[in-house]
Amino acid sequence: MERRVTFDDGASTTLESWGSNGPNLLCVHGITSSRKSWARLATRFELGYRVWAYDQRGHGDAAAVHGPMSLERGVQDLADVVRAVGEPIDALIGHSWGGAIVLLGGLRDLAKRVVAIDPMVHQVLPWKEEFVDDVAADLALSRADREREYMLRYASWGELEIAGKLHAVRDMSIRSIERLGSENRADEGGWDLRERIDDYPKPLLVFLAGQDSVVDSADQRRLEHRLGSHARIVIFPEAGHNLHRTHFDDFVTDLEAFLATS
Repeated sequence: MERRVTFDDGASTTLESWGSNGPNLLCVHGITSSRKSWARLATRFELGYRVWAYDQRGHGDAAAVHGPMSLERGVQDLADVVRAVGEPIDALIGHSWGGAIVLLGGLRDLAKRVVAIDPMVHQVLPWKEEFVDDVAADLALSRADREREYMLRYASWGELEIAGKLHAVRDMSIRSIERLGSENRADEGGWDLRERIDDYPKPLLVFLAGQDSVVDSADQRRLEHRLGSHARIVIFPEAGHNLHRTHFDDFVTDLEAFLATS
């Protein structure tokens, strides 16, 4: 089921849901993904949960919304979606940029618990080189060429995941990714959640990639010592940043165990 949701600044997005019974899980995607990136997870969980996902600004059906792109704006968007769901949220689940959003959303008491998948807690690499250049090259391709490229690049992910990537960038402009960096002062140390999430106040499950993680080794050690007693960290040594896609079954096993706790 899909419906339009209007944020408090007048911009809008599409909210999609799967399943009809059980606790509510609200999922938030990362850069160059969209709500469709959660379809595989939703299919796995829809008999026991109601799974919700929406397009963040600049992506998917919200591609025409180029800003604002601050993290606080993203958290307010999340709050607006929670309000639109209209029922208590058992867990927020977010990947990468979306992981940062759900971590901050949990601090605003938008859900009972939080799951962050390789979350961007502290951006230290040059934004243009790390995010803008590769996305711009993809967006320069025709839709047909982009589809062929993604079919090859993400072949191991399966058709459902590839379709989600194509949906995310179908109408995307590089402006939103550029603004995501500049409005959060990513190249000036402004993208830094570390102190804000110390001693996290509610149940928190953090998945970290062992390779190509957006959390460097120093920050990983900091998280292990500073997140507090409510948090659990699971590291996938063989996996990269998209561990929830490439190591789906292992990821889901840990996620199910976390969600089953009271």
